[in-house]
Amino acid sequence: MLKRDWDRRTCAKRGHITYRPAEPDLAARLHAATALGDAWRCLRCGDFALGAPHGSGPAEDAPLVPRGKALRDLFILRFLAVERVLRGIVIILIAWGVWKFSNSQDAVHRVFDENLTVFKPVTEHFHWDLDHAPIVETVRKTFDYKKSTLLIVAGALLAYALIEIVEAVGLWMNKRWAEYLTVVATAAFLPLEGYELSHHVSALKICTLLLNIAAVLWIMLSKRLFGLRGGVVAFEAERHSASLLEVEEAAGTVPRPGHGAHART
Repeated sequence: MLKRDWDRRTCAKRGHITYRPAEPDLAARLHAATALGDAWRCLRCGDFALGAPHGSGPAEDAPLVPRGKALRDLFILRFLAVERVLRGIVIILIAWGVWKFSNSQDAVHRVFDENLTVFKPVTEHFHWDLDHAPIVETVRKTFDYKKSTLLIVAGALLAYALIEIVEAVGLWMNKRWAEYLTVVATAAFLPLEGYELSHHVSALKICTLLLNIAAVLWIMLSKRLFGLRGGVVAFEAERHSASLLEVEEAAGTVPRPGHGAHART
């Protein structure tokens, strides 16, 4: 029941998808004549929709309509796409900040030193050596970087952001190349994320690392990448057979899992 509700919710937002198969017996099961005109059963939710079918032809050439598990998989891919778009935007802002800093490095250095002296009386009162504080030393190290180095860092960050955005677009469109790109790019940065986590533990870093590991494993297994679970041959065979199965299930020839006899009409 939950799967049917999920499918109907999607149809309510995007509309039904109907198809007239060339096989007469299947076409008869998918078609209904009403007082308002012809109606065809939706391949996603199974309800009848008034009007001409959106397509026609052999049942095996019916459109691949995401529903049930496939619909949930698409939702997960699009969640990952949104996460990567947001990450890409943040990285672009950081790259812009590094570029701006490289153009005014000396001025920022002077402002930093001038403002640092304001806090020295307070820190000296508490016997805290502000000049050798870890955060102050870290900031001062950035002032020693050459402008060319900062520009390289900004360019690298921008390239990384573009990769994230390309991943996001591909994942949103459910493209297989984007799944490979996501797995390779995400896995490549896992050691770096683990290294950063070993030096400074935070809830955000832990959640990000776990999310990326889960995303890599889920995409590789569910999408049969790199030869897993039969590889691309099994994946394409599953996609090809899904068209005919969707038509047969919508027509009631094959009961949907969990619905039994109630799927037949």
